[in-house]
Amino acid sequence: MQTNFTPEQLQTRALSEANDVLRKCVHCGFCTATCPTYLLLGDELDSPRGRIYLIKDMLENDRPATSHTAKHIDRCLSCLSCMTTCPSGVNYMRLIDTARVHVAKTYKRPFMDAAMRKVLGAVLPYPSRFRLALIAAWPLKAFAPLIGKIPGCAAIGAMLSLAPAKLPARSSIDGPNTFKAKDNHRGRVALVSGCAQRVLDPGINEATIRLLTRHGIEVVQAPGEGCCGALVHHIGDEKTAISQAKKNVDAWMREIDGGGLDAIIITASGCGTTIKDYGHLLADEKSHAQTAQKVAALAKDITEYLAEAALPSAARPTALKVAYHSACSMQHGQKITNQPKDLLRAAGFEVSDVPEGHVCCGSAGTYNILQSEISSQLRDRKIRNIETIKPDLIATGNIGCMTQIGSATDIPIVHTIELLDWADGGPMPEPLGGLVTSNQK
Repeated sequence: MQTNFTPEQLQTRALSEANDVLRKCVHCGFCTATCPTYLLLGDELDSPRGRIYLIKDMLENDRPATSHTAKHIDRCLSCLSCMTTCPSGVNYMRLIDTARVHVAKTYKRPFMDAAMRKVLGAVLPYPSRFRLALIAAWPLKAFAPLIGKIPGCAAIGAMLSLAPAKLPARSSIDGPNTFKAKDNHRGRVALVSGCAQRVLDPGINEATIRLLTRHGIEVVQAPGEGCCGALVHHIGDEKTAISQAKKNVDAWMREIDGGGLDAIIITASGCGTTIKDYGHLLADEKSHAQTAQKVAALAKDITEYLAEAALPSAARPTALKVAYHSACSMQHGQKITNQPKDLLRAAGFEVSDVPEGHVCCGSAGTYNILQSEISSQLRDRKIRNIETIKPDLIATGNIGCMTQIGSATDIPIVHTIELLDWADGGPMPEPLGGLVTSNQK
């Protein structure tokens, strides 16, 4: 694609990178075949190729985003399926991130939309605030459909619908801590505690710590660690995302320089994609550019780490059929595809791929709140595909997908690490209570 940025524009890293990305696009349209919003809406501007044209025009002309441009950029899930499909290697992630920052800086959003984005950015990354918000949502959850129909309140209705009917108790391991290896010391890792996940399903981190320490891995939850920055980054708040990333880099560098770290373990794949990109996010931060690269190089999804570490494993033959849902941030963002399934099979589960597995479930961070209508269609499509293989349960590696899919199906959905921990001698995941006989527990 021919571009027309001025020499002055190309002095900035963001526009220089955008120029390089745009020049790789050859208009082939392969991306339209796998883009979820194009599959649903059939609008060229809701495909990566169409958005590329909008972004190019906006950035080249240094034009403030219009409501028309913002609408189509907002509809992008950042699922990155287009990057897996693209034969030309177009780094669409870089381009859409740059576009979102430009939209956030130049477009005045309608009041309710702007207010909701501020609320989400101020609540979801902070576990204590998020927990209080969920408690406050309970009395209103039954009225979510009615609230969602009020003009301008669709996002509020969606948020209330997604709130869990029951909130798990705060975990005894929540917060900074060090968990010693049970047997011969084989290594030391930091576990990313997360923000929303530690509130919605603390059992994920508990299972991770049990499994790792059982096999000689010391686990630290670093003091000072917080939200990875993915949530605010995806709604264009680059300043806050950088601030959150820098705090995490500082926290993990203290552990690297102290007791040392073999890896930084992530159990929410949405966080993994962002943390692995810290080197790029903080490239202009002189104080953190090098340390960010060091941290990013150590970041690993828990299944990625287990597959590489080749820890001794046990199997629990249960005859349970597992539908493995590969989160977009896992398969497209991090290119982790076979490791989770191989680990589950080795642990004694029958694993099946989900038809149209490359198509997003519609979670995508805050997308299921801010774009609830499209998100619901994608969720229902995903569930229909899952149901065709008649699984006993669903496994995945991302809390957003668990919340999204679990909100509209009775099929139990659990994190991959919880199944692996159970097979290795840990407790049975609570959602499986109605599936497993006493002698299988």
